[in-house]
Amino acid sequence: MVEPAALAEVARTTPVADRSDVLVVGGGPAGVSAAVAAARSGAEVTLVERYPYLGGLASGGMVLVLDDMVNGEEITTTGLVGELIERLEKLGLAVSPPPEDRRVGWDVWRTWARWGCNDFRARGRPQPIVYAVAFDPDGWKRVSGDVIVESRVKLRLHSWFAEPIVEDGRMRGAIVETKSGRQALLSDIVVDATGDLDVASRAGAPHVTGAYMVTTVFRLGNVDTEAALRFEHEQPAAFAALDREAKHLLGGAWDMWWLKTPLSGVVWCNCPHMTGYDAVRVEDMTAAELEGRRRIAALVAFARAELPGFARCYLLDVAPQLGVRQTRLLQGEYVVTRQDVLERRHFPDTVCRGRDYYTPYRALLPRRIDQLLVAGRHYSADPQAQKVSREIPPCMVQGQAAGIAAALALSAGIRVRDVDPAAIQRAMRAQGADPGDVPSANAVSASAVP
Repeated sequence: MVEPAALAEVARTTPVADRSDVLVVGGGPAGVSAAVAAARSGAEVTLVERYPYLGGLASGGMVLVLDDMVNGEEITTTGLVGELIERLEKLGLAVSPPPEDRRVGWDVWRTWARWGCNDFRARGRPQPIVYAVAFDPDGWKRVSGDVIVESRVKLRLHSWFAEPIVEDGRMRGAIVETKSGRQALLSDIVVDATGDLDVASRAGAPHVTGAYMVTTVFRLGNVDTEAALRFEHEQPAAFAALDREAKHLLGGAWDMWWLKTPLSGVVWCNCPHMTGYDAVRVEDMTAAELEGRRRIAALVAFARAELPGFARCYLLDVAPQLGVRQTRLLQGEYVVTRQDVLERRHFPDTVCRGRDYYTPYRALLPRRIDQLLVAGRHYSADPQAQKVSREIPPCMVQGQAAGIAAALALSAGIRVRDVDPAAIQRAMRAQGADPGDVPSANAVSASAVP
């Protein structure tokens, strides 16, 4: 018997489980920002998330440093990201260098580089120490949940996006799969904050597929970080040899494969990096999980046997979410290019910014589909631009801009694509965020670019 290549599903009726003004799909940093911003702007908001926690790659993916936040001494990514940092600091779960240590010098390098607070884009050593924040993943889950509850957002965890609801080219909500079965969530506007463009791609929005490395992030406990740092600084040649061997076992890692965290004796390992996996294919994601754990086991055995400070370490945990950097990318009303990012091009409709680059509102707007916004690492950018503009803080500011835009569209009774960017800019500033409407001195006007 030859098995069919496809099966026809029986038509079914799906119960409506929720109705709101704005539906945000994806509870990562961008999704939380979008939901809170829309709710604080007066909209009734529902946020759906497939996992049993909020925070996405910041918590479940254990991407435990917030960076790409400064242009020189200017802190450029502000708003809800700053609010969550303040909440974490009050809990003792966030660490950042004080202003007097944000400079170039071997003394501050030795204090802060292993916190991930160095300017990773700068050449040479020592790199400048800048404002960046090391934080705890469970702390991020907590403060994300706090702002969602306080903003009266209707939260639905354990809900996997299945299909968009589209009528005549206009979003009407989404279908999710749950333990109770399929459910329909209706709304006037949808924000796709899935990270992989799940909603927009299935709704028919133009997009491209990119590729980048994936990572099975992990943490080690019971590490004597002071002993490890003494060895690194006092015996640089011996350290370099062992460090090379550790990176060989990992098969791919950043320059510093372990960093300190707010928890004493716990280090964060943003590795191993693995290429050749497509993070929207179940087969590839499964293989990456298994391969990553194999490399982690080899590294832990080596660290215990050879690395000063690691003799009694143990594997504390592996991130429950695979570290995915790039999959589907929106091809929206404007596609941000690598030149736009590297040349610091400023746009009249800029509504958010990263360290020294700007994102126009058009890059959050899909073509062909109305009442849909996109916020996060899957925004409208070419693959090379996305690789240098996908960090968590700028994605959070994108989410805040999208949430505000949705609320403005509702209050004016217009399509989201017709919202005046100047109104978004004003509302962003009212919520404590810098929309990038006033360019820095090193910015270049997009109108001046040939």
